[in-house]
Amino acid sequence: MSFIPKKLKYKKHQKGCKSNFIAPIRTLNNLKFKSLIIKAESFGRISSTQLTAFANSLKKRIKRVGRVIFKVFAHTPVSKKPLEVRMGKGKGPVDYWVTKVRAGSILCEIEIYHHTIPISSFRVVLLKLPIKTKIELD
Repeated sequence: MSFIPKKLKYKKHQKGCKSNFIAPIRTLNNLKFKSLIIKAESFGRISSTQLTAFANSLKKRIKRVGRVIFKVFAHTPVSKKPLEVRMGKGKGPVDYWVTKVRAGSILCEIEIYHHTIPISSFRVVLLKLPIKTKIELD
């Protein structure tokens, strides 16, 4: 599963403010499954590689007993200049992609058909993310 956009109107974006993340807070009304919810407790940036590691570890835990819908996607490119390059000469190339996450926004929904998977097994999955998260039952 790739969390990198295939096509964009502009290659590079400006960084933006840290405290004012524009991503909308997803409420419990937007949910499709209403089984398990992984919610962000703090704000921050999650890179596309961290999202893929998170998705892969979720798939390992769930296997074929349930399904997952991700509510986040890495839209924002982060550019970086190479080491030991002098100032000026424009903006550097895109290094990686991130998604900006607010506190309280829903990262993904999990629907489990058979309740054989314990919720404690999902706590290992949450360690893949750089922000504080929690699991909610609905």
